[in-house]
Amino acid sequence: MADRPPLPPFTLETARKKVQAAEDAWNTRDPEKVSLAYSEDSVWRNRDRFLRGRAEIVAFLTEKWERELDYALRKSLWTFAGNRIAVRFQYECHDTAGTWYRSYGNENWEFDEHGLMVRREASINDLVIAESERRIFGPRTEAERDLEIPLR
Repeated sequence: MADRPPLPPFTLETARKKVQAAEDAWNTRDPEKVSLAYSEDSVWRNRDRFLRGRAEIVAFLTEKWERELDYALRKSLWTFAGNRIAVRFQYECHDTAGTWYRSYGNENWEFDEHGLMVRREASINDLVIAESERRIFGPRTEAERDLEIPLR
């Protein structure tokens, strides 16, 4: 099995790199690519959905990005210890009717020794926003790296 650096135990620098790598991958909106960060038997709780394994992750993400159009995400390191990382995140997207949303959430991640995520628990709340209230417009530029995402 190939390693997916950075590997645990995490330092501040490697935890930040892991979070940014996750943000970058999710912003591709490529379910197959994103799924490679997770172990073959990874378990998820995403809102009220429970998933197990890459095939279910790919199916979930495919459905998600068919529904959540122009999805753009920001993640921020909250804390870390050993093989675990906690993040907060926000993303914006719109539905087929043109209604825009900003979704706020927290995730708890656990990694194996190869740097693959074996557990992901996400709690997420959605807020309807006007298109004029958008503040996330695609992947971060290099100049935006490490900028904190505002609470509101």
